[in-house]
Amino acid sequence: ALAPRCGWVLPGLEQRLAVPAVVSPASARPYAAAAKRSRQEKEKPLPRRRPLMSKPVDDVYLTWLYRRPCYQLEQAVGMLKRFQELDFTHPKQFVYINVFLDMALQKKKKVDPFSSNVTLPHQFSDEVNKVLVFTENEQEAEVAREHGAAIVGGVELIKWILEDEIQADFYVAVPAIMPKLIPLRNKLKRKYPTTRRNSLGSDIPKMLQFFKECHEYAVEDENIIKTRIARLDMPTEHIIANLKTIINDICTFKPSNFDPIVRRLVIRSSTSEGLLLDLDGILPQVEKAEEKEEENAADEDQQKPVQESVST
Repeated sequence: ALAPRCGWVLPGLEQRLAVPAVVSPASARPYAAAAKRSRQEKEKPLPRRRPLMSKPVDDVYLTWLYRRPCYQLEQAVGMLKRFQELDFTHPKQFVYINVFLDMALQKKKKVDPFSSNVTLPHQFSDEVNKVLVFTENEQEAEVAREHGAAIVGGVELIKWILEDEIQADFYVAVPAIMPKLIPLRNKLKRKYPTTRRNSLGSDIPKMLQFFKECHEYAVEDENIIKTRIARLDMPTEHIIANLKTIINDICTFKPSNFDPIVRRLVIRSSTSEGLLLDLDGILPQVEKAEEKEEENAADEDQQKPVQESVST
């Protein structure tokens, strides 16, 4: 009986429902203080990172506190040979390099990822590349077989290649058969015979000699080349010669008037850590050649007035 009927409103409750609640300054103070603290934290400058030290003093140290050591090429190869002796690992393991590239050109342009084949001065593998020769001339086919071609044939090979029944490390062709090989363009991709890669021509023995012995490398992950260059038991000068041959070939893919394409170079063996190399003496001396050309041009300009005065 004392309970209010349905629809009734207790006295004063209607006014409290109609008027929006007002937060008192006292109750809002914690929120304002939190906002002020967060604002101060954002405005507070970040602590400066301690600069890395150059060389550790003790034998045991935290590697992240020091800059990565950089070694001369001959010194690094000697260290890899020493690591093998201390670790009792296989003496004929492969030596690898990781080349980090600067692919940038002017504005937003850059060097496209590439692959290349190069003949090393000192062979380090007993494996011979499997080379397929496209030709429909019986005499050319006989020459290809005599010079070590793994597979020789004409258009009849297209079906087997598309179905992955026949595979080779490299494909070379004579110009007469090229119009018939168009169906293989998407299948072979960068191994499709072209004059730019020296895999298209009439000199079959020369092409076979190159591709049977050449070393192939390619850019991975847009700006890294990872490839093996030698065996650890080879003489140090042979390892260095192979490395410089590959680096010189890599540098041809970027114009010399830009920054060098090789940004960092790391050498390692199959079981060792990577050693960062000093690029001085490894990259081709392009700047010196340009300076000599400028000096020669300046000398010619100085000689011209003398010759003109003599002739007059």
